[in-house]
Amino acid sequence: MNTSGKQRSPVAARVQYFTESVIREMTRVANQFGAINLGQGMPDFDPPEAVKEAACKAIRDGANQYAITWGAPALRQAIAAKAKAFNGIDCEPDAHITVCCGATECLMASMLALVDPGDEVVIFQPFYENYAPDALLSGAKPVWVTLHPPDWRFDPVELRRAFSPRTRAVIVNTPNNPTGRVFTRAELTLIAELCQEFDAYALSDEIYEYIRYVDAPHISIATLPGMAERTVTISGLSKTFSMTGWRLGYCIATAEITGGIRKAHDFLTVGAPHPLQLAGAAALALPQAYYDTLRANYHRRRDVLLGYLQDAGFEFQAPEGAYYVMTDIGQLDRSRDDVQFVRWMIEHVGVSAVPGSSFYSPRERGRSKVRFMFAKREETLHAAGERLLKLRGCQVS
Repeated sequence: MNTSGKQRSPVAARVQYFTESVIREMTRVANQFGAINLGQGMPDFDPPEAVKEAACKAIRDGANQYAITWGAPALRQAIAAKAKAFNGIDCEPDAHITVCCGATECLMASMLALVDPGDEVVIFQPFYENYAPDALLSGAKPVWVTLHPPDWRFDPVELRRAFSPRTRAVIVNTPNNPTGRVFTRAELTLIAELCQEFDAYALSDEIYEYIRYVDAPHISIATLPGMAERTVTISGLSKTFSMTGWRLGYCIATAEITGGIRKAHDFLTVGAPHPLQLAGAAALALPQAYYDTLRANYHRRRDVLLGYLQDAGFEFQAPEGAYYVMTDIGQLDRSRDDVQFVRWMIEHVGVSAVPGSSFYSPRERGRSKVRFMFAKREETLHAAGERLLKLRGCQVS
């Protein structure tokens, strides 16, 4: 304990980011009270049967020891084919792709490979709660750029001010968690231009790339002029194939950057589960009809939940992608902050969500916001919605 009255140590200054994950804490509380969990982003339905069978077959066929540290060849080959066809990224499986234990590890390994102590990392907020700790673990300083409600757009002037000679990287997340925003080509072009002007890298988290409700195609910033050499494209199989527990993510980058990522990955986790990687290759071989159905099903789930939220009195902008909606509770409850409201809702309404403050720095900026997710069966969403209607037309007390 520091009793000298001197400035806190760097470790103490970072404590606010290294508490229990708020998202996973709310899941624990929801389980305690038997609430429907619309907080943590995990579906209540399984991956396709063919993919599950491929995992079982891989186990039966003996793929039970370490794969190559940076990923089983079959999965890296499948990722390369997918990246070219869907993202427009040409990459070599052996030189440019690293398979990690989820997109979360991908980002951490990329940070450790590229970011040095004293660097700055530009992060849009509200942000996925791992981004700030990843920057701090790398010794970097987060620099915040606000996505402004209701449409969750950033101010180009504010973004330019965030870049400096100390900027080493910017984290781009589109479709965005927690807002559901899909960045436009013009917005990504501005980010790309600033990366080149300030010699910075783009760490592009595209885990929700297939879950979009706008007609425009998904744009990977690595495909924009001048960005192939300074982008790490991060994605995974968790969201697209409803297998969040399988922990399969991947990074695509130049050979030089990939070398650093692989070294960090090796010492973080050694490798992702071998039989699940082989099943992941089978997942990526599914036909286009799978993705069309995925998108249509999520569009329908989104509309089901949004209807209930609107009737219950929440304020929000319909998300353009991913499977989250960020709401404002100001018209429902002016006496509680976001954490108190969610805990009250879990106990008295029977529905869990995530307090908005977990996506902001300082946390006070999110005190009137709550994030819901809709990666659930429609019957689950209807059941949750009927419970949420208890809030309709009355001030929460």
